[in-house]
Amino acid sequence: MLFHRRETRLPSPEEALKGRPEPEFALPDRHTVLGNPLAGPYPEGLAVADFGLGCFWGAERKFWQTPGVWTTLVGYQGGHTPNPAYEEVCSGLTGHTEAVRVVFDPSAVSYETLLKLFWESHDPTQGFRQGNDTGTQYRSAVYTHSPAQQAEAEASRTAYQPVLHASGYGDITTEILPAGPFYAAEPHHQQYLDKNPAGYCGIGGTGVSCPVGVAKADG
Repeated sequence: MLFHRRETRLPSPEEALKGRPEPEFALPDRHTVLGNPLAGPYPEGLAVADFGLGCFWGAERKFWQTPGVWTTLVGYQGGHTPNPAYEEVCSGLTGHTEAVRVVFDPSAVSYETLLKLFWESHDPTQGFRQGNDTGTQYRSAVYTHSPAQQAEAEASRTAYQPVLHASGYGDITTEILPAGPFYAAEPHHQQYLDKNPAGYCGIGGTGVSCPVGVAKADG
């Protein structure tokens, strides 16, 4: 095999694969469901949010089904390797997690509402896995685009933790960091479950509600 899996730790920048200066493919022009462009620059007044919550096929569908979301695309974030390929990310040698970029209209859907969807759509206590999907590329993450997003994401994590503890879950392992480079995934991964309605979806929440308003109430 060209790559081996490192499922229990992230590589250092020195250990990471070198990657490439440019992607080896062209991103599709438009979202197959929402009809809007995938890549920016985006229209004035829209905002961007980035989330990692396991396999990005099912994660992306969660967000494109949300009213107020203008477009979504999947990619790789939080690692070291520039323009990684899917197989490289799955090897654990790039440091990336599978992520969804959500472009939304804040006048129609709040960042807080997107955070609620994020927390409730997966189990954020599982470390380098999500359900039966194992590997560092399935870790839970929020990558923020402003100090306000960072503060709101951290506050929501703080508020959600005791609710999860009370329901028998462990500590939240979600990383919340300022957004670094987002590398779009290969075209066949974009809106995968629209193209393949019976395709694999490993996304599943804990059933524990994260009430809208917890971040603001505690902030």
